[in-house]
Amino acid sequence: MTTPNALLRAEALYDTGRYEQAGALVAQHLATDPEDADALVLLARCHHRAGDGQAALAAVDQALGARPELLMGWLMRVQILLGLKRFPEAETTARRAVAIAPQYWGSHYALGTALAEHAEHAEHARTPMLTFEAYEAARAAVSLGPEEDAAHFLVGLTAQRRGDHATAQRAYEAALRLNPQSSEAHNNLSLLRLRRRWFRRGAWTQAAEGFVASAALDIDDRKARYNLEAMAWNTAAGARWVALVGFVASAVAVVSIPDRATWGDAAVPLLLGAAVLVGAWTGWAVWMSRRVPPRLRRPLLLVARNCRPVLFMAGSVGLLGLYSLASLALWSFDSGVVSGFGTPLFWGVIITYWVSRSALNRRAPKD
Repeated sequence: MTTPNALLRAEALYDTGRYEQAGALVAQHLATDPEDADALVLLARCHHRAGDGQAALAAVDQALGARPELLMGWLMRVQILLGLKRFPEAETTARRAVAIAPQYWGSHYALGTALAEHAEHAEHARTPMLTFEAYEAARAAVSLGPEEDAAHFLVGLTAQRRGDHATAQRAYEAALRLNPQSSEAHNNLSLLRLRRRWFRRGAWTQAAEGFVASAALDIDDRKARYNLEAMAWNTAAGARWVALVGFVASAVAVVSIPDRATWGDAAVPLLLGAAVLVGAWTGWAVWMSRRVPPRLRRPLLLVARNCRPVLFMAGSVGLLGLYSLASLALWSFDSGVVSGFGTPLFWGVIITYWVSRSALNRRAPKD
């Protein structure tokens, strides 16, 4: 026969991530007290965390059958239905939770979350209305629970989806003041900063720092890692313009050298071409060294090393840059042999840009 201590042990097991063992202990308790609504909700939580949404829904519905006004049961039902992608039912359930506890921030938070998720999967015509309702529910949650970082985050998320980026930024910053360990807030705030990278000095660096922080706080968060991969790819892709400038400069320099020219005849065109080539790459290197401080270089390099689109993009750019340097050094060789390598490398950069970009987009998290 179980005792109340069994439920305490089950809670402890749940908190350590041992959901199946916790569920088994709760089930033993329910064998002697099948109408214990609190225990049924705990069982639903265990099933939900273990990935068995149908069993979780059955358990929470049994709990609500025993105690129809059990708020935690209705809130848990919202989470389960969202996990099952039954968004209209989740919205209806959340509205019931608000009716039961209109002064509790969590009820409005659950409603805002359900509406926001429903908006993501609803017909296009309904999306703005649902997003607006989600935003209003999130604001209600903040007014009732101003110290709850999750409520501020939801305001930021819904404001961001409505295009109100100023409100979204303030909300994410408030969430991070309350909970500096919020990986989602770091990630979304960085996305906003990345939008203004051309208009605000240091915005790109701040965005990268936020993505690094988000990835470090939650190693299972694919969104932050993907955003770092995208930044690394954009860095490599941006260098293609430098490589193309160097390619053109070296080609013009070699072509301008007359046939059977001596070193003295070739010196001026070669020096001008080399100056453009070295100046372009030096300027790019200086700009990137200021844009990417030392503390961010290692994380970006680690991400780039395991991302094929970044490696292929960087490889094609690097080969074209080396070719430009080699064509200047080997100016006296047969021009047909030298240009035979340059043409495929030139087109290789252009083709690799589009192919690697498509491959990177396929790596984006679906959620």
